[in-house]
This record gives sequence, C-alpha cells and structure tokens, in this order.
Amino acid sequence: MAILRKNKENKNIKKQPSRRAKWTFRLVFFLGFLVALYPLVNRLYYRIDSNNQVSVFNEGTDKLATEEIERRMGLARAYNDSLNNAVSEDPYAKDKQEKGRAEYARMLEVHEMIGHVEIPKINQDLPIYAGTAEEVLQKGVGHLEGTSLPIGGNSTHSVLTAHSGLPEATLFTHLGELEIGDKFYVHNISETLAYQVDQIKVIEPTNFSDLLIDPGHDYVTLLTCTPIMINSHRLIVRGHRVPYVPAVDEELIRTTKANWIFRLLFFIALFLIIILIIYLWKLRRDNKKYYTRIEDIRRRQDKLMNKSKKVKEDED
Repeated sequence: MAILRKNKENKNIKKQPSRRAKWTFRLVFFLGFLVALYPLVNRLYYRIDSNNQVSVFNEGTDKLATEEIERRMGLARAYNDSLNNAVSEDPYAKDKQEKGRAEYARMLEVHEMIGHVEIPKINQDLPIYAGTAEEVLQKGVGHLEGTSLPIGGNSTHSVLTAHSGLPEATLFTHLGELEIGDKFYVHNISETLAYQVDQIKVIEPTNFSDLLIDPGHDYVTLLTCTPIMINSHRLIVRGHRVPYVPAVDEELIRTTKANWIFRLLFFIALFLIIILIIYLWKLRRDNKKYYTRIEDIRRRQDKLMNKSKKVKEDED
C-alpha cells in the first residue's frame, strides 16, 4: 500500500508541471492575441470617431444660413486670391509640427474642421483641419498652409496631408493604391468638389514645384510620407477638378463602401472559421487522448482481472 501511495504521489508531481505549462501557454497565447488585436481595435475606434466628426461637420454646415455660407466663402476666395504661390516648408518638418492651431482658415471652420476628404478607392472619409501641427495630423488630414483653401476655383492648388503607417489610424496609409483616373471628393461648407487623379509622384521633402498653383487649373494634391516608417520622401497624388454628378458619384461611393464591407465580412468570417477549425482540432485531440486513456484503463482492468483469476486458479 505504501508503494502504491508513493507511485500516485510521483504521478501527481509529474502531472503538475505539465498542467502549469499548459496554462502558461494559454496565457501567453491570449496575451499575444490581445496584442495582435490592439491595432485593429484602435483603427476601428478611430474610424468610428472619424465618421462621427464628419457627421458633426455636415450637421453644423446644414445649420448655417445661406448668407453666412456666402460670406465665409467670399473670405476664403479672397484668401486664395492673395496667395503668392510660395510653398516653402515641408509639412513634416519639426518646426512646422510644433506650431499651434492655424488661424488663417477660421472662415471655413465648423467645429474646428474646414471640410472632409472622401477617397472611395481606399475607403477613407477623413476630417480636414487647418494647418499641419502634429496634434492635427494625429487626428485627421491637415491643410498645408500657404496653399489654396479647399474650395475649388480657377488657378487654385490645395494640398491636404496626413500620416501613413500609424498603428492606431489608417489615414493615408493606402494612398499608394490610387491609380490615374481614380476619383476623390472634397466636401466644404458650400459644396462637394470632385477630383480625378492625373499625377502620382514620389518627391524629395524639399521639392515643392509640384505643389505650386498652375494658372488656369483647379488642383488638389494629397500628400503623405513614404516609405512607411522611413519617411525619407513624400508621396503626392494630384487630382484635377471634374464635374460632380451626384447620381454617378454617389453610386460610386456606395458601391465602393459595399465592396469594402463585403471584404471586411469575408475576413471576419475567415478568422472565425480558423478559430473554429483550431477549436475542433483541439477537441478531437482531447477526445482522442480521453478515449486512449479509457482504453488504457480497460486494458489494465483486464490484466488485473486475469491476474486475480490466475491467483484463484493457483489457490484452487
């Protein structure tokens, strides 16, 4: 009996580290899963917040009287007419990032936003703020001071810039996916402007020639750092003004959003299927172990029964 007890104790000692190792593995796996999920949750939160900001801007714009909109747009046009076509600073230069909130675009502001830019190809609809201070670029798109305000018009060139590669927000991370002919839209307090991509370039941070006003043209350029995490150059995607046709353009936006939702649902379904496969595989493995253990116990019982029979036979 003492020997049997000793054997049982030894078995329990052997089992404990194995059980501890299993729980350690599960904990590490769960923590790793949470770490992997963190950027996705953050991006989802930013997208919801960004959409809320855009809704706030649209609601605020709807409340403005027609006369007030005309007055503000008149001031914005006067500002654009006063520009001397001199872009002299990189929006990502350190001294530029340290500047506070820009004052030059107050006439267009509704709840601190001067509009929003919608890029169906990469499924982004982002609020636009005046200036390129780091606090602005952390929450949306900044308008580069010294370039035309995003209200359209002959001989204007507005530059809108945002970060790429942030773990917590997509912003312009996928800007490089745009192609010649793609459209994007700028919404301001007065109207929606449509632009068609006609130039995609990578430039040096000190080269501003592509950002200057071209007389007789209406341009908007989207600008971000490239390559991601290195940020040694600037990716620029320029669009020229084209007529905004609500029936056509709104259908394009709807279709692109539907495609994006379908892709999102596909990846969610794929993720759930993978989790289900892992769970079923683990369940099958555990069941196999369980039935193997049962079979082992039966074999032992049979051996004991045979032994006891033999002992009885010997005694007889």
